[in-house]
Amino acid sequence: MTSKTEETLGYEQARDELVEVVRRLEAGGTTLEESLALWERGEELAKVCRRWLEGARARLDAALADEEEKGEG
Repeated sequence: MTSKTEETLGYEQARDELVEVVRRLEAGGTTLEESLALWERGEELAKVCRRWLEGARARLDAALADEEEKGEG
């Protein structure tokens, strides 16, 4: 099950928003409830970034394997 965030955010968008979430958490001055909401959003954004990076790694590995096969043929 994917959330709307995972379906619509690109890597750069998720990364930039995650940076902002971390900045706000580090700055402090938020209520416990606000901090928890920011933390949860940060976790969601980190998952989005991780999925994008894993997908990029899989594509790179597939391309490298394809090149190796072509080189051996």
